[in-house]
Amino acid sequence: MRENSIELEMVRQHVAIGARCLARQLALIVRLRRRGLPADEAEALLILFEDIQRRHLEHLARLEAREGVPPT
Repeated sequence: MRENSIELEMVRQHVAIGARCLARQLALIVRLRRRGLPADEAEALLILFEDIQRRHLEHLARLEAREGVPPT
C-alpha cells in the first residue's frame, strides 16, 4: 500500500511540474510573437509538452481509480 501512495504522489508531482512547464512555454510563445520572432519550434515543443501532460493526467486518473481516491 505504501508503494502505491508513493507512486500516486510522484505522478501528482509530475502533473504539477507539467502544468508549470506548459505555462512557461505558453509565456515564451507570447513573448516571441510580441517581438515578431519565429515561434514555430516553441509551438512544436508546446504540442509535445501537452501530449506528455495528457499522459501524466491519464496515469494519475488510473492510479486514483485503482486506489479509490476521488479525482483531484
